[in-house]
Amino acid sequence: MSDTATIDAPSRLDNPATADDDAALLTKVLRPYKPHCRYVRSTAVTVERDTDEGNRVIARCELSIPESCYIDDTGHFNSVEFNICYNQMVYFAIAKAVQDQLLSTFDGWRIEDFWRKQLPDILITRFESCFRRPVNARRFFGEVSFGRARAGGSAMMLMRTQCRFWDDADGRCDGNITLAILNPPAVEGQPEEAC
Repeated sequence: MSDTATIDAPSRLDNPATADDDAALLTKVLRPYKPHCRYVRSTAVTVERDTDEGNRVIARCELSIPESCYIDDTGHFNSVEFNICYNQMVYFAIAKAVQDQLLSTFDGWRIEDFWRKQLPDILITRFESCFRRPVNARRFFGEVSFGRARAGGSAMMLMRTQCRFWDDADGRCDGNITLAILNPPAVEGQPEEAC
């Protein structure tokens, strides 16, 4: 898996509304969030071939945080908001991968399985973020990507993801996040450690 530090962030999101844009699915994915905490505005999902991972699902999003949900205005995107935005983007990407059967990791899942698992069974086990230049939280862009999952024991699979955010003024931050998905379908391979 490549290091996000070596990826140049584009200055804007090219064509955010594509055929892959799924506003109805995004609305359902964001339903558990309080209305003032729904930060993802539009999405576009693609699948790319990765020699190490097989297929990689990549979700690019346009986001906006008009007002922080937990603190006075800091004037910039911060680590708590990074986490919330990451969650919204990765939930959408997983839902899209399940719904459209984009990744073998989710073979055997139906979208109903995702709705049942979204909050109780998809957990962050490792979270690393790096803020390179302040990002304007009022209008910015994000990307999350992941490949196949690996067995993490008899009742979970682990999925390494990459995430980055940027704005039109060269703001940038990125990170590597490992997810555990509990009670998954069978996953091939030797179990990995969660952390």
